[in-house]
Amino acid sequence: MKFLIGLLSCLTLCVPVPGYTVTVGSKKFTENVILAEIITHLMENRHIPVQHKRELGGTRILWDALLHGDLDIYPEYTGTLIQELLANEKISGTLELRSSLSGYGIGMSRPVGFNNTYVLGMSRSRATALGIDSISDLTPHPRLRLGFSNEFLARRDGWPGLKNTYHLPQDDVRGMDHDLAYRALDEGTVDVMDLYATDAEIAYYDILPLRDDLNYFPEYQAVYIFRKGLLKRYPAIGSILDSLSGSIDSRRMAAMNAAVKVNKISEGRVAADFIHTEFDQKVEVADRDAWQSFRENTIDHLVLVGLSLGAAIFVSIPLGILAARKRRLGQLILGAAGIIQTIPSLALLVFMIPLLGVGGPPAVLALFLYSLLPIIRNTYTGLQDIPHGLIESSIVLGLPSGARLRLIELPLAMRSILSGIKISAVINVGTATLGGLIGAGGYGQPILTGIRLNDISLILQGAVPAAMLALLVQGLFELIEYRLLPRGLRS
Repeated sequence: MKFLIGLLSCLTLCVPVPGYTVTVGSKKFTENVILAEIITHLMENRHIPVQHKRELGGTRILWDALLHGDLDIYPEYTGTLIQELLANEKISGTLELRSSLSGYGIGMSRPVGFNNTYVLGMSRSRATALGIDSISDLTPHPRLRLGFSNEFLARRDGWPGLKNTYHLPQDDVRGMDHDLAYRALDEGTVDVMDLYATDAEIAYYDILPLRDDLNYFPEYQAVYIFRKGLLKRYPAIGSILDSLSGSIDSRRMAAMNAAVKVNKISEGRVAADFIHTEFDQKVEVADRDAWQSFRENTIDHLVLVGLSLGAAIFVSIPLGILAARKRRLGQLILGAAGIIQTIPSLALLVFMIPLLGVGGPPAVLALFLYSLLPIIRNTYTGLQDIPHGLIESSIVLGLPSGARLRLIELPLAMRSILSGIKISAVINVGTATLGGLIGAGGYGQPILTGIRLNDISLILQGAVPAAMLALLVQGLFELIEYRLLPRGLRS
């Protein structure tokens, strides 16, 4: 049916498919969120159904989501496309870039108007004291401490290539969140960091951008990249993108970034003000109620934890029983669960994106996998610790295997099993906050936004409820343990 509707829409001058919602994505830094809010508001003004999935992490997450159809459009930069995402294709210009993107079924708008290139920066007082004005001037100072965003450390157009081009001798190089690096620079914990040219913090912290005297960094013209089928569904989006061409210069973008980061105005309202000034269109932006945000985040978090933990309990207890009954197979089960547990939780979340896209499903699957080991291990241990004499007595009494498990073994192992579930539940509540990085919502969303905006109150809006929920979950399972344990085993 959906296929027929889509076919009919294309045959009738590409009338929008009823019910299809355009999904806009953004990276987890302020400028990208603003650009995504601008295109979202402009679509809403054209009555196009649209949703904005905010702060989805780094470049690769959004690129993969676009390729897999989980996103329809998001703001990107030409330098990132050429130097990072399509680096193996040796692209040398805009025409080649468009052609290469077309091979992936991706289109690209004309540049928005500003070049947000990478820059290295130092506090002005520190740079003046050392006589540093350009990147080449860093060479005689091998003991300088460098703090770079984790993405910059790994990018081909980032630190590895920069170090080789300028023959920089510094070895004290740390990876850190981009927004936290500004505070580290201001406090003197690091001496040099990577900047985006339009960052509001450059002026706020009085940072000196170092000249790229060897012209290492390419241009990073802001553009929108989108799935080509999007313009067939909604031709009006093409005219929206054309209207944004050249509409924002570097000074204007820096001012919008400052409005959010310094003046604490929401990205949605800043985007609405830009649209009103530039296009004389009014945009209604409702300030989100704190209680509404808390309620939505709580529901999202409970869904993530409830679904993943419920599935883990359903799978892990039988696996733990099987591991206790079959020794060799048991070692394989415990080993596999242990290997999954050693994978960093954030990496496990990202690994799920190619399978399930962004949002709730990959987060639930990752949390499910991360919850297995404590329950399997404690079920296995609880059954193994039952005195052998009791098992022999039940066999002598003629109890079949199933009855023995139900009436004797599981009740005796219940305390250990519930302890494993309780551990898994508490870990799950904390780990679920990372789901905000892939658009799963929950308490991680205000935490990530608070870190980005240097807003302690926002961080606490996520951190405090998550901690309280962990305590509540622990208390709940204490009560369940008391109710389920046989009376003779209660302490």
